[in-house]
Amino acid sequence: MTLNELLDTVPAYAKDLKLNLSTLVQQQELNDQQIRGTLVASAVASRNPQLIQAVLAEATSHLSPPALEAAKSAAAVMGMNNIYYRFQHLTKNEKNATLPARLRAFGTV
Repeated sequence: MTLNELLDTVPAYAKDLKLNLSTLVQQQELNDQQIRGTLVASAVASRNPQLIQAVLAEATSHLSPPALEAAKSAAAVMGMNNIYYRFQHLTKNEKNATLPARLRAFGTV
């Protein structure tokens, strides 16, 4: 299944994801490698197996192995940031707000 075919099957509750990915594919400011790397990072971060499979099927023929691994690493960092900074926002313990993040991806997803 191609990315465009997959986007056509996205349910209504994921409309924003569909719109954002569709917009990304049409970006004029980014080159092809930047677009495909961002698609990989977004797909991996979404943790949706069908989306990951469709994006990787297209991206692997356009990205070098190091670029593909970098995109997967970016997804790992995105996931950590989403959790950590949401925790920072919600915690009532002021001491937690003073702790350094020290978030680091040690490999790929």
